[in-house]
Amino acid sequence: MELKPLGDRVLIKVEEAEKKTASGLFIPDNAQEKTQKGTVVAVGTDKDVITVKVGQKVMYDQYAGTKVKVGQDEHLIVKMADILAVIG
Repeated sequence: MELKPLGDRVLIKVEEAEKKTASGLFIPDNAQEKTQKGTVVAVGTDKDVITVKVGQKVMYDQYAGTKVKVGQDEHLIVKMADILAVIG
């Protein structure tokens, strides 16, 4: 399945949360914090508003977007305004 966001929306592949601490302890799934980082997979049609490109790593608002599953991967569709920063 292929998703193409419309307007000022961006499709982001959610980065998995760390499963192990720096000291080597494993973190159970229910104790992991939701990550706020991901990679841009597709961008919408409003090129005047969208300033990110496919392949860029971004940080987004914690409660932003709509969750969707594409294959086995979790993705988010977010508004451009909900993207806080480009990483790297």
